Formats: sequence, C-alpha cells, structure tokens
Amino acid sequence: MLKTLSGAKSIGRRLSTVLALVLLISFVGSGFGYWALSRTAAANQDMLEDSLVSERLASDWYRNISGGVNRTTAIAVSSDANLGKFFADVSAESTKQSTELQKKLEPMMKTEAEKALYEKLAATRKIYLGSRDEVYAARQAGEAEKAHDISQNKFQPAAAQFQEAIRALVQMQRDELDAEAAKAADANRAARIALVVFGTCALVVGAALALWLTRSITVPLNEAVEVADTIASFDLSRPITPRGEDETGRLLRSLQSMQSSLRRLIGEVRASTDSIGTASSEIASGNMDLSARTEQTASNLQQAAASMTQLASTVRQTADAAGTASGLANTAASVAQRGGEVVSQVVSTMDEISTSSHRINDIIGVIDVRSLAQRSAQAAREIKGLIGSAVDSVETGSRMVQEAGSTMTELVASVQRVNQLIGEIGNATREQSDGISQLNAGVSQLDQMTQQNAALVEEAASAAGSLKDQSTRLASAVSVFRL
Repeated sequence: MLKTLSGAKSIGRRLSTVLALVLLISFVGSGFGYWALSRTAAANQDMLEDSLVSERLASDWYRNISGGVNRTTAIAVSSDANLGKFFADVSAESTKQSTELQKKLEPMMKTEAEKALYEKLAATRKIYLGSRDEVYAARQAGEAEKAHDISQNKFQPAAAQFQEAIRALVQMQRDELDAEAAKAADANRAARIALVVFGTCALVVGAALALWLTRSITVPLNEAVEVADTIASFDLSRPITPRGEDETGRLLRSLQSMQSSLRRLIGEVRASTDSIGTASSEIASGNMDLSARTEQTASNLQQAAASMTQLASTVRQTADAAGTASGLANTAASVAQRGGEVVSQVVSTMDEISTSSHRINDIIGVIDVRSLAQRSAQAAREIKGLIGSAVDSVETGSRMVQEAGSTMTELVASVQRVNQLIGEIGNATREQSDGISQLNAGVSQLDQMTQQNAALVEEAASAAGSLKDQSTRLASAVSVFRL
C-alpha cells in the first residue's frame, strides 16, 4: 500500500488518500464500536425485557404465594373463626394476582427446562390451591381440627412443593439473569477490549501513515532545502537524486536541472573568463608591441616623409634635367640630321666621282686595246693602274661614305628615339613628381593617422588591461563555485 501511495503523483493525492484511510479507519472503528455497543445494548435489553422481567414476575409470584401460605396457615391454626373472612378479600386478590403473574410468566418460558419447570409449577399450584380451598372450607364449616389436619397433612406439603417449584423457577430466572448479565458483561468487556485493540491498531496504523506521510514530504523537502543551501553556498558538486512523481520529486528534478544549467553556465563562464584573461593578456601584450611598432612606424613614416620630400625635390630636378637633355637631344638631332644631309651629298658626289672614274677607266681600257702608241702604252698602263687604284679607293670611299650615311641615318634615328625617350622620361618624371607630391601628402596624412592610431593603441592597451582586471575579478568570483 505504501508503494502505491509512494507512486502518487501529487502530495495532495497522497494527503487525500491518507486522510481517506484515517477517516475509513475512524468509520470502521465507529462502526465496530456501534456494533459492540449494540450487542451490549441488545444483551442488556434481553436481560431487562426477558430475564429480569421473568425473574421479577417469579419473585413477585413467590412472595404472593408465601403470603398466601402464611395466611392459610394462620387461618388453619388460629382459634378465631372469623379470620378466614378477614383474609377472604386479600386471598382472592392474591389469587387473582398470582393468576395474572402466571399468565405473564407463561410466554416467557422459552427453554425446555423453563417449560418443564413451569408445567410442574402449574401442577403443584393446582394441588396447592385445592388443599388451600379445603382448609378454607373446613374452617368456614367450623371444623377447626379438620382444617388443622388438612393444613398439616395436605396443605403444608403442597405449599412446600409449590414454593419449592416457585423458588426453583425464581432461581432459574436469576441464574438466567446472572448469565445474561455475565454475557452482557462479557460482551461489554469484549467490546472494550476490541475497541482498545482496534484503537491501538488504528493508532499504530495512523501513526505509521502519519510518520510515512511526514517523511515522504519532509525528507525530499529537507533534501531540496539542503540542495538549495548547497547551491547558495556556491557548491554545485552535490549529486541530486529525484525520487517520485510528486511535487517534491518535480522540485528536486527542477533543482537538478537548475544545478546542471548553473554548472554548465559557470563552466562556460569560467572557460570564457580563462579565455578572456588569456586573450586580454595577449591583447595587452600585443597592444604594447603594436604601440611600440606604431610609434616606430610613425618615426619611420616621418623619416619616409622627409625622404619623400627630398625624393620629390630630386625628381623635380631630374625632370628639369630631363627637359634640358631633351632640348640638347633635339639640337643634336638637328645637327645629326644636317650631318646626314651633308653625308648624303658627299655620298652623291662620291657616286659621281666613282662613275667618272669608271668612265675614265673604260676610256683608258679602250685606248689600251687599240694600242695607239708604244710609249703611251707604258704610261697608260701606269695611269690605268693609278686610275684603277683611284677607282678602287673611290669605290672604297664611296662604300665608306655610304656606310657613314647609313650610320648617320641610324644616328639621326637613334637621336630622334633618344629625344623621344627623353621626352617620355620627362613626362614620366613630371608624373612621378606629381605622384610623389601626392604620395608625400598621403604619407603626411598617414603619419598623422599613425600618431592617432598610436594614441588609440595606448587607449586599447589601457582598455585591455582593464578587461584583464575585470576578467580576473570575474574569474575570482566564479572560482567560488565548486563543480
């Protein structure tokens, strides 16, 4: 039953069940008490309405008969003849009462022993009444001796038997009354014992139920309080074992879930604080290095700015020199062009000379062929040789002049190309000068920005140091939790 009650999903249902059991026990106890009292009342009622009434009727009858026997005996032995008349009315009333008592007593004779005794009593009463009437008749007839003899021989034995039968009936009724009283006492005692036993059992069961109910509620609640106190003292390592499906079980499960969530959260916060601490340390160190490098960069940028300024001046001078060189190259190109024209003219003249020499040689060859004179033949041969040499020299000179013309042409082309390149260099130098000026301005702005960045890096380093201090305090605050 306790397992069934333990499986109840709410304390209210458990309380209702226990209260219902207690009420059921009380109801059963009340019913049992009512039944025991009913038995006692029934026994007392039987005793009062049956045994006691029959005992009183038999006792009254016995007293009435005893009075009648005493009166009849007195009448029989008395010397007063009028005594019978004196007791006549009393005797008649006594007989009437005895008859009524007998009629009331007859239906109460239920057992075989009572019925047999009652029949014997009825028979002895007839004998008693007959002998009494004989005594009364002899006394009324004035026969005192006869009345005395009837009294001694018939009436007294009949009266004794009758009284003995009535006493036996009275004793039987008293015995039954005592038995009923004992039965009622036994029933009362049994009822008291049963009530005490049932009350004790009910008390034990009620106490056990109350103890179990109290423990089933207080033990989980105390455990929940201890868990809450443990969590309040920053200890998350205590194991929680929820039991049951009632409110306390759900409370312990909620505390277990809260503990797991707190443990996971604190673990994450602790890991995060460690990571933040490490990162802030690295950031602080990196910021210090970055600040130093930024300052060095700012210094280098200042030097670069100065160098760019000098470079810009040098480039401008180079551009001016390139312009001057371009002018000189243009002049040289003009001179070379004019030299080329002169060489062309020389080449043309040398061509004409070469042509003339060839014609002379041809003429002389003709003269040598015709063999005009012996004397002029030798001179002609010498002249021919000289003219051949001249022709060869002229041809060589012509070739050289042609080569010089070609060279001068190439020189003019090269000077023009140089002039073009120097122009391009001048243009590029001017563009570079402009670019360097812009770059110089950019470097100046970069220098300013670098200085500003250096200030920001110092601020970031200070913020990283503050973050490190805060992460240290947070880690110290989180370290009080035991996971």
